Amino acid sequence: MRYFCIKFILNMKKYFYFLSLLLLLVSCTEDIKFNNPAFQTLKDNTFWRAQVYEAGIETNDFFVIEGSLGYEQIKLQLSEPSKKTYVLGINDDVKAIYKDTYKGQEAEFSTGTGKGTGEIIVTEYNTVDNTISGTFKFTAVNTDQNAEKQTMHFSEGVFYKIPVTQGPNFVPVNN
Repeated sequence: MRYFCIKFILNMKKYFYFLSLLLLLVSCTEDIKFNNPAFQTLKDNTFWRAQVYEAGIETNDFFVIEGSLGYEQIKLQLSEPSKKTYVLGINDDVKAIYKDTYKGQEAEFSTGTGKGTGEIIVTEYNTVDNTISGTFKFTAVNTDQNAEKQTMHFSEGVFYKIPVTQGPNFVPVNN
């Protein structure tokens, strides 16, 4: 009888350890945070994510996608919100602009006719949900030719499901 009691206790220990391990595995979860919508990039190889973003047609009839983080703003200007690749540095209809409006550190970098390089790729323009998504990368030139820093590089840029404001009421961020 003593043998059976010892064997029973040893078997119960095995079951206890197995159940503890199983409970530990089942209780593990991953907290996944989705960035939906999102506007982010690497600004001179430093991660940059907008806190405020929007898109729409400005009063000058250009379509813009904007993201801002505090005093910093990135503005992507397109001639139209079509699903295609827009090449930067060719004209002033399609361009990218970065502004820092912090007092004492004001700066503006831009692409345009004969200045800067890059591309904006619109991968989706959803007219049902009024959102726009795509990617971008560009090198912009400082508008102040006497400034110490003359270029700024943006890579791995993504704008995802940015809400598009319809109609003439669109007011750009930090205008």
